[in-house]
Amino acid sequence: MKTLAVIPARFASTRIPGKPLVTIAGVPLVIRVLSNVSKCRSVDRAVVATDDERIAALVRENGGEAMMTPDLPSGGDRVAWAAERIPSEYVINVQVDDPLVGSDMIDPLIEVLNSAPDVSLALLAKKIERDEEITSSHIVKMVFDKNGKALYFSRSPIPFPRSTEGKWYKHIGPYAWRRDLLLDFSKWEQTPLEKAESLEMLRVLERGHSIRCIVTQRDTIEIDTPNDLLRIEEYLSGS
Repeated sequence: MKTLAVIPARFASTRIPGKPLVTIAGVPLVIRVLSNVSKCRSVDRAVVATDDERIAALVRENGGEAMMTPDLPSGGDRVAWAAERIPSEYVINVQVDDPLVGSDMIDPLIEVLNSAPDVSLALLAKKIERDEEITSSHIVKMVFDKNGKALYFSRSPIPFPRSTEGKWYKHIGPYAWRRDLLLDFSKWEQTPLEKAESLEMLRVLERGHSIRCIVTQRDTIEIDTPNDLLRIEEYLSGS
């Protein structure tokens, strides 16, 4: 099997308890995400990795595949736990809080891994259009060089918005890993910058590995706060 997609679905959430089970336009969030991922042509198998029996039961009731995991420090570690048990060449970490995820977000990442043997981890970068997102700690900002190599990720504004002429990018959507790097990642201890920012991609950078950033024009609505639930409902209703 070439590509495994894993959706880490943790029940606990400080802002939206039981977030994977929250219903959006009549469909539980985890089921909506799983359905979208299953339609991607580059995905051979999709699995929900969860620490909660309620989430696993719902997935199975809807015809999906779920794996129960132990308590783990991050979503990336949960994805690695599943990937260690299911052999593949590539592993896609799909965020359970992204109900708009689709093939136009996943397939380009797989294409990069196929075409660039030196790339072991790829993710999406979207230019920020809303000023409030620049300063929001819920939005992960990123800077990368002219070749798309990530330089840093932060919840703070980077670069510092001293000039209105600047461009700011945010990370959205899934991560695409070569399985070997992902399994190595899961064995590394959390790093100081990762702990400070609560961003697991910094564990990769602090270990000296590169991340390829692919600029996308398509935005999404990730569910981090109750207000995001209102936004996605309005978007799906067309209002």
